[in-house]
Amino acid sequence: MRSRSFFLASALAAFTGLAAATPTPTDPEPPSKRASLPIVTASGNAFWQGNTRFYVRGVDYQPGGSSLAADPLADTTVCQRDIAEFKKLGINTIRVYIIDNSANHDTCMNALADAGIYVIIDANNPLYSINRLDPGPSYNAVYLQSVFATIDEFIKYDNTLAFFSGNEVINDNVNSTLSARYVKATTRDMRQYIGNRGYRKVPVGYSAADVSQNRMQLAQYMNCGTDDERSDFFAFNDYSWCNTDFVTSGWDQKVKNFTDYGLPIFLSEYGCISNGRDFGEIAALMSKQMTGVYSGGLMYEYALEENKFGIAEIASVDSPTVKELPEFSKFAKVLSANPAPTGDGGAASTTHSVACPTKDASWLVDSTLLPAIPESAKNYMKEGAGSGPGLKGDGSQNAGGTSTGDAAPGSGTVTGTPSSSKNAGGATFTGPADKAPLIVAGLVFVLTLTGSLLL
Repeated sequence: MRSRSFFLASALAAFTGLAAATPTPTDPEPPSKRASLPIVTASGNAFWQGNTRFYVRGVDYQPGGSSLAADPLADTTVCQRDIAEFKKLGINTIRVYIIDNSANHDTCMNALADAGIYVIIDANNPLYSINRLDPGPSYNAVYLQSVFATIDEFIKYDNTLAFFSGNEVINDNVNSTLSARYVKATTRDMRQYIGNRGYRKVPVGYSAADVSQNRMQLAQYMNCGTDDERSDFFAFNDYSWCNTDFVTSGWDQKVKNFTDYGLPIFLSEYGCISNGRDFGEIAALMSKQMTGVYSGGLMYEYALEENKFGIAEIASVDSPTVKELPEFSKFAKVLSANPAPTGDGGAASTTHSVACPTKDASWLVDSTLLPAIPESAKNYMKEGAGSGPGLKGDGSQNAGGTSTGDAAPGSGTVTGTPSSSKNAGGATFTGPADKAPLIVAGLVFVLTLTGSLLL
C-alpha cells in the first residue's frame, strides 16, 4: 500500500506542479509584494492623492548625467545611498531620465515608497527616442516596443506618479517643431496602451524646453483635438527665476498665460544658477499666486555634474558617500519653510481642451492629424510589449516599421481587453489556466491508472 500511495501522491504532485507552473519566459512574472503609497491621479487641472491636492515637490535625479546612460533605480547601492539624502531634503517626488526597462526595480521603488517618494519616469532613453530633426523614421515599432516595455515595468508600482512621452524634443530650432506630431502620437499611443492593457491610469505628458518662442504653441498643441490625443498634463522647464521675484522673473505672465489651460501643469525643471540660488521659486509655487494653475515643480538637479546645477557632490556614481553642498541645506530649509498648501489651492474641477495653434514663423505644424501607429506595433496593444531592450539594445532611430500615413481623430481610443489576465499588482501574465484542458485530461488518466494499480 505504501508504494501505491506514494505513486499516487507523486503523480498528483507532478500534475499539481504543472498546474502551478511559472508562466512561459515571454510573460512577466507576477510582482513580489511591494511597498505602497496612495495612488496619485490627475483630475481637473491638478493632481490628487485621494481627496488631497498633490503638489510636486522634488528634484531631477540622474547621477552621472546623460553621458553615462545608466539607470540609478536599477542599482540598489546607488539608489539607497541617495534615498537617505532625499529624506533629509523632505521631497516627495523624483524624476529619472534614463531607465533600463530590462532590469528589476523592486528594491529601489519599494525603498522610495517607504520614504514617501513618488517617481516620474521618462519613457525614452538615448537609444530609443524621437529624432527631433528627422522624426518620421524614428517613430517606429521598435521604438514603441521599448516605450511600452518601460510602462510595463513601472506601472505596477503605486509610487509611479507619471510618464513623460518626451523631453525637450522640440527646442529653439524651428524645424524641430515638426517633430511635435510624433511626440503627440507617442503620447496617444502610451495612453492607449495603458488603457488597452487594463492598467491603472498613470498620467502621461510631455516635458518642454525653456523656449519662449514656441512654449505656448506646444502647450496648446498637446491639449487640442480629441480626448484620446490630448495629454494628461503638461510640464515645462523654466530657468528665468534668478534670485529675483514673481514679477521680475516673468512668472506672473506665465500664470496668466496658462490660466484656464484645462490640464495640470508643473515645472519639470527649475533652478537658475546665473545669479546665485535662493530657491525663491518654491515660495512662489506654493503660494496662492500660482496654485490655481501650477502643481509644483522639480528642482534641477540633485547630483553635481559639469553644468554645476547639482546640490550634492558624488565622487563617482557608485561612491558610497555624498558630499552635501551649501545649496543642499538651503533647498531643504526653503522646502520646509514653504509646505504644500491645504485645501484645493484654487484648482479647477474639470479638464477641457484648447484650440490647436496655427502655423507661423515659430510653429511649422500645419495639420491637426497625427501619424498612425505603425502597423507592426498594433499587436502590442493586445498581446503586450514583451521584454524591454534595456540600455544595450540596437537602438530604434532607423529600425524600420514606421507609420505609413495619418490617423483619423479618435484612433487612440481604448478598445478591447488584454489577452492576458491581470494579477493584483497590476502586471499582466498568461497564467496556468491556459494549460487547463491538458491538466484535466492528465488527471483523469492518472486517476484511472492509479485506480487500476490499487485494485
